[in-house]
Amino acid sequence: MQHLDIIDFKILQILQTNGKLTTKEVAKQVNLSSTPVYERIRRMERKGIIKKYVAILDEESVGKGLTVFCDITLKQHTKEIGHQFVKEVMALNAVSECYNIAGDYDFRLKIMVKDMRHYQDFVLNELGSIKNIGSANSTFVMGVIKHSYEVPLINHS
Repeated sequence: MQHLDIIDFKILQILQTNGKLTTKEVAKQVNLSSTPVYERIRRMERKGIIKKYVAILDEESVGKGLTVFCDITLKQHTKEIGHQFVKEVMALNAVSECYNIAGDYDFRLKIMVKDMRHYQDFVLNELGSIKNIGSANSTFVMGVIKHSYEVPLINHS
């Protein structure tokens, strides 16, 4: 960890819960004045601890009601093939997350589309155009039990 103290962790927890709070509102919650809280937040932004602020959307409301996890195995494992796969996956709009994993598969993709018909089109026309995919195993999300964007922080209270 990059020299974070208990106040930094409290600030991070507060911002993970609501990134739209003003510095003054955060300062009130950590019992400091606005200036030191502002400086702490800016320092954590500069160091890359706080990467960015985003709006979290409701998938169904924007026409992306089907979430699929697709596990990929490559036919061959060379540096060039791996880099090419990553480059091509990065260009696929429907892929919201991609992880290089260990185990039975090489990559796990999180894909968000409108419905099953759109997923079929994605597999045939986009994913299917990527060379050196040996196999793809799809798992369809039926319901979300827990979903958090927060990084679990050690409780320093």
